[in-house]
Amino acid sequence: MTEFWVFGYGSLIWRPGFEFEERGKARLAGFHRSLCVHSYVHRGTPERPGLVFGLDRGGSCVGMAYRVAEERREATLKYLRERELVTNVYLETVLPVRLGDGRLVRAVTYVVDRGHAQYAGRIEVADAARLVARSHGQSGPNVDYVRSALTEIRALGLSDPWLEGVVARL
Repeated sequence: MTEFWVFGYGSLIWRPGFEFEERGKARLAGFHRSLCVHSYVHRGTPERPGLVFGLDRGGSCVGMAYRVAEERREATLKYLRERELVTNVYLETVLPVRLGDGRLVRAVTYVVDRGHAQYAGRIEVADAARLVARSHGQSGPNVDYVRSALTEIRALGLSDPWLEGVVARL
C-alpha cells in the first residue's frame, strides 16, 4: 500500500481513536456490516456477552475510510490491533474500498472470523435486543454502542431496518 488507509464500519466511524490526514465515506464490496459478534470484553463479558459489529460475507458496506500519515502507520496499527484483536474474533485484512470521490484504495479493516467461538451469525431482532439490553463491558453499556452506531449510520445517509428494529426494542 503506497498510502495507508483504514476502513471503519462500527465504532471506528464515530470514535477512530487515531490521528488521520483525510476522512471520507467509503464502500467495501463483498462484505456487510452485521451485529454478529458476541462481545466478551468491550460491550459484554463471557457470562453476559453483548453484541458488536463484524464485517460478514456478502453484500456491501458503507463506512468511513481514514488516510493516515506514513509516519503514523506503525503506531496506528499497534493501536488498532490492541483495540480490535483483543480476542482474535477479527481477521486483519487489507481490502479495496471505493471512496466517495471515486478513488479506489486499499484499506486495513477487520473481518469477522466465522470459525471463532464469538461469531454469533444471524440473530433475530428480538434476541439481539435482549442481548444488547443486558450487557455491559469495559467500554460501557452495549446499548450505548448500538444506539451510537445507528445514529452514525443514519448520519451517513443510510438505513438499516434490522438495526432500527433492535434499537426500537431497547
